[in-house]
Order: sequence, then structure tokens, then C-alpha cells
Amino acid sequence: MAGFVGEPGKGRRVQPQWSPPAGSEPCKLRLYNSLTRNKDVFTPQNGNRVTWYCCGPTVYDASHMGHARSYISFDILRRVLRDYFKFDVFYCMNITDIDDKIIQRARQNCLFERYRETRPTAMQLLGDIRASLKTFSVKLNETTDPDKKQMLERMQLAVQLAAAPLEEAVRSNLAAEDIDRRAQVLLEEAKDLLSDWLDTSLGSEVTDNSIFSKLPKFWEEEFHKDMEALNVLPPDVLTRVSEYVPEIVSFVQKIVDNGYGYASNGSVYFDTAKFASSERHSYGKLVPEAVGDQKALQEGEGDLSVSADRLSEKRSPSDFALWKASKPGEPSWPCPWGKGRPGWHIECSAMAGTLLGASMDIHGGGFDLRFPHHDNELAQSEAYFENDCWVRYFLHTGHLTIAGCKMSKSLKNFITIKDALKKHSARQLRLAFLMHSWKDTLDYSSNTMESALQFEKFLNEFFLNVKDVLRAPVDITGQFEKWEEAEAELNESFYNKKAAVHEALCDNIDTRTALEEMRALVSQCNLYMAARKAARRRPNRALLQSVALYLTHMLKIFGAIEEESILGFPVGGAGSSLNLESTVMPYLQVLSKFREEVRKIAREKKVPEILRLSDAVRDDLLPELGVRLEDHEGLPTVVKLVDRETLLREREEKIRVEEEKRKKKEEAARRKQEQEAAKLAKMKIPPSEMFLSESDKYSKFDENGLPTHDTEGQELSKGQAKKLRKLFEAQEKLHKEYLQMVQNGSPE
Repeated sequence: MAGFVGEPGKGRRVQPQWSPPAGSEPCKLRLYNSLTRNKDVFTPQNGNRVTWYCCGPTVYDASHMGHARSYISFDILRRVLRDYFKFDVFYCMNITDIDDKIIQRARQNCLFERYRETRPTAMQLLGDIRASLKTFSVKLNETTDPDKKQMLERMQLAVQLAAAPLEEAVRSNLAAEDIDRRAQVLLEEAKDLLSDWLDTSLGSEVTDNSIFSKLPKFWEEEFHKDMEALNVLPPDVLTRVSEYVPEIVSFVQKIVDNGYGYASNGSVYFDTAKFASSERHSYGKLVPEAVGDQKALQEGEGDLSVSADRLSEKRSPSDFALWKASKPGEPSWPCPWGKGRPGWHIECSAMAGTLLGASMDIHGGGFDLRFPHHDNELAQSEAYFENDCWVRYFLHTGHLTIAGCKMSKSLKNFITIKDALKKHSARQLRLAFLMHSWKDTLDYSSNTMESALQFEKFLNEFFLNVKDVLRAPVDITGQFEKWEEAEAELNESFYNKKAAVHEALCDNIDTRTALEEMRALVSQCNLYMAARKAARRRPNRALLQSVALYLTHMLKIFGAIEEESILGFPVGGAGSSLNLESTVMPYLQVLSKFREEVRKIAREKKVPEILRLSDAVRDDLLPELGVRLEDHEGLPTVVKLVDRETLLREREEKIRVEEEKRKKKEEAARRKQEQEAAKLAKMKIPPSEMFLSESDKYSKFDENGLPTHDTEGQELSKGQAKKLRKLFEAQEKLHKEYLQMVQNGSPE
């Protein structure tokens, strides 16, 4: 007998054999790896620890939405790896504070301020403008890129238009104040053009090296402020090129010692042919098809490093600078090859290599950095470490366009982060990014932001509704209610949506799909709450709370909830949300309950003035304080804390809609009145007179006023006569109605 040992009745019962469930294979995290152009299973090299290096900004100007595209996207990926997949992420980012762009901009700013301080006369300014325009025209004629050419043409035209009023003022010998005012306008408009002209002729005379550190220091501080405003986590370690010059020199020296670099006229170049011919190495891992692209290579070298003498120092046009001999007017550091400064690509290799070693798990940057920057980083780092695996996974964020147009600082087609934050909150910008794949192009437009705003509002309304449910007083046992079919179905959907979100995040951290699944979950919850409301029953608070807490948790992981908030979006301004809701809500609920009782008495006693006052409290007074009351027939009033600006916009929209309804109603009444007036006018006409005025159609009529002949004297056909007879009879009927109305005393 199963379950017994020994003879029947004498053995002891034992446990039957247990079979484990078959289970299902858990999905694995895959990341789109630019090194393979595929989604590869993510496997860190050292257990749960992830080493990550991210290319930071070159700090010579204000951070723009292109920067936000990369750093918000990487912040989302970093948070998901750390807080969702529970990896131990070590995140390193650099600041490029030595670069051709910084040197040029610092010199130009310095020279322009010196020029301004000389207070040039109007004649001198106009002469310098003409000279700079002449130089600028040469640059314009040599430009082949159509977008850049168009931008330069706009600059040229703007300066010419600004110069014309000053020229006219000088010719007309206007007052000195008027001339000075026009000169200042021209000076500001021509700043870029004049700065470039001054740098070309006087740049080599700039000897104050402090200007090359002041400019990047200022813009680095602004960058960090922007990142904090966007709720981007700071890196675990930040490296600055200026602080790693000794390490960079050592790095370059070892590349030379390993046979992959060579000195030439005080500069050091990477020997791409030597590296590519090595069996151990490959050049152009990321974008092999771009190898040899001279335009891209020269852009990577920088504007100050592509002169004919510099290019002639290379063994091959594809070689790139590891170390640049400094020219007059450039900062310099001592090294074995003479005074110079680091090349662009080498900085990341040296700093990342110093901190992360011979091989890192993840390297990240913008899509446009793949070649030559990242391909050259890979080459020189693998030449240094003599390996073929400096980076295991290369992640590149997609481009950002502005209303469909390419965003470019050099083309002056960009929006600064500060300007973007004046229009939308950091959360709204992040939601817009979350609603798109991190590796694809994102179009920053009004449509994109409207979608983000609507999604935020949709989620917020759900959180506010759940909070209202949770505020309903119940005893301890009342918190746990019997589940019926509706609760079981919603819970099953909840589980399925969580699984779908997990699968989406495993699939290259697909936040777009994850958010769509979260949206679908909220929609199902809204249907459940609506059904309960229709049945005059409270929804299951524990189930809705579980859903709301899960959504809050996921939004925190994504960085879309930037403050401590137990459930839903924080209420109020930064730093004020922690206790605001718990502090003011009891008072608001007392006010709401009192208002309900007053309205009830006002309806019973028929006191419309009291009802209007209670509506004014709801519609006019409380929205100014960020409070929304929602009255529902037969149910308690719902109290919600909402952003004041949001409520005021809602009120304006409500007023606009009501005004449109009023206008439509008035227009409909006017049209009805006109139709009735036209009908009455027609009714007044006796049928015998209705055709007599149509002498352009008929020439003879019978005794009743019916036409018999057309204008040419031809007798009307039987068909025509029959048609006119029907019209006559219809008018006869109308006129009789009119006569009856007159008889009854209501003719008009």
C-alpha cells in the first residue's frame, strides 16, 4: 500500500516522492552593443560588479538638449542596472577641459573683451567690421556643407543689417549718443565674427594661461547645475583632463614603447597602419566603413590641428594625434617631446585605464562619437594594454533633433537645458526620453512633449484617485476585503503587466514598452474603479495600493520621481512635498465634509446663493491653493492636491470650452431665428403671387398666377407645368397656415 513500509497495518506512513515544478527559463538582460550591432546577453566580467565609463562634455559653452539626450538616457540605464537588476555599478565620467574648442573660445572671449575695452570709434568699428567681413567671405566661399553655409550666410546678413544704421548715422552726423547706441548694437551682433577675426590675427599673442582654465571651470559648474536640475545622478568618480596630464604622458609613452606611436616635430601620432597590421589588433571596430574618412578624422583632430604643417607631420592621413606640440597662444605642459598638450582621444583612454584597468564592462557616449573618437580610443587603449577587449559593451545614445531638424551647436541650432527647463519640468523631459528608445533618434518637438505631459497627467490622476480611496476611514480588519471576480481578474492582469515590464527591461532596457505596459495597467485599474463607482461600492484598497506602490517604485527607478514619495508624484515644490500632503489633507477633508453638508442643506431649503458660493470655493478659491475638489452624485467629494499651475490651466481650459459652448448655442439660436424668419416671410406670400416676380423665367400666367409660357413665348411642357403645380400647392398650404396664425392673433 503506497505511503507505508513493512506489512499492512504494521508499517509507518512516509512522505511520497516530490517532483519539482518544471518552471520557465528566466529572461536575460540583453543590451544593444555597438561592437556587434546586436543585442548581446549582458555578462559582467567580475560577478555582480559593473565598471562603466561615460564620455563627458567638452565645457566651453552652455549645456544643451543634445547633452541631455545622452546624460538622461545613461542615467536611466544606470539606475535600471543598479536599482532594478541590482548590479553594483561603478560609474566614471570625464570632463574635457583641454581642447581646441576651449582654447579658441577662451582666446576669442579674451580678445573681444580687450577690443570692447578700447572703446573703438564708430569709424574704426566700421573699418574692422569690413575687414572681418572680407575674411569671413573667404571662409563662407570655402564652406561646402549646405547647413553650415546657410548658418554663415545668416550671420553675414545679420552683421550687414546691423552695420547699415551706424553707417547712416555717421554719414548724417547724428548725435554722439545715437551713434554710440547703434555702435553697441553692431558690436553685439558682430561678436562671433569679430572674435574669429581677432583670434586669427592676434590669437598667438595671448600668453595668460589662466584664461584656458577659467572658461572650462565656469562651464563645468553650469553643467553640474544642469545635471542636478535634470535629476541626473552624479558619477561615482569624475575625471578632468587637466588633472591627469602626467598619466596621459605616461600612457602616450607606453604606446610609443609598444611600437604603435611615433614622435614628429614635437607631436606624437598613433600609427594606424602598424596597429591594423598586427594580428592581435583590429582598427575601426565600431565603424569599419568609416576608416579613411578624412573629413571625420580632421573634425576629430580639432580646428587648431589640421593646418598643412600639422598634416604633413603624419606618416598616414589616418594617423591621429596622441600629443600635440603647443603653438603660441595655446596652453602647454612639459613632456619628453617638448611642451605640448593632450590629443582629444587619448584623454579618455588614459583616465579610464587608470581607474578601470585593462578592460571595462561598459563604455558609453553619443552616437556621433563612434568614429573617430571611440574607434581611436579603442585602438590606442588596446595598443597600450596589448589586448583586444578594452571595452566589452559599447552603448551609444541616439541623436536628438529639434522639430525634425538636426541639432548642432556649431550650426547654432540648439536649445540650452536651462531654456528647456523653463518650458517643462525635469520629470516631463525624462518621461519624453523614457517614451523613446535610448539608442534611436529622438525628436524634441511640441508633439513629443505633449505626449509626455499627457502621460504624466494620466498617471497623476490615477495616483490621486488611489490616495482618495486609501483616505477613506476603515478599521484594521476593514482593510482586508473579500476578493470577487473583478479583483481576481485585475490581480492577474497586474501580475501579467509586471512580467511584461520585466521582459521589456530585459530587452535592451526598452522603457518605451515598459511605460506602455504601465499605461495599460492603469487603464485597467481605472475601468475597475469606474465599475465600482457606478455600483456605489468602494474599490478594493489593498489591491489598488499594491498597483500604485509598484508604479511608484518603477518611476523612482527610472528617475521620474525625484524626491522621497511613498505613493505617486510628490506634491508641491522641491523639498516641501514630504509632509505637505499628510499635514494639510486632514484639514481639507474637514472643509470638504462641511461643504458637502452645507450644499445638502442648500438644496433641501432651495438656497441657490449658497450653492453658487460652494461652487466658487471649488472652482475659484481652492485651485489657487493647488486643491481640486471633485463632486460626484451620491458619493463623497474627492479631494486632490495638484500642482497650482496645472489647476489654473485646467480652469482656463474649462472657461474656454464653456465659452465655445455658449457661442455655439448662441449661433444655433441665431440660425434658428433666421430660418424661422425666412419661413414666416415665405408663408406671407399668396400662392397667386409667388411666380409673378420671376419675369426672367416666365412671360404668361393663368388666372391663379401659375406660369404657362416661358420668356421666349413657348408653352411650358406638361412636366414643367406639373412641377410648378406642386410648388404652388405647397405654397398654398403654407399661406393657409399663415392666415390661420393671423386669425389666432400671432402673425409675426
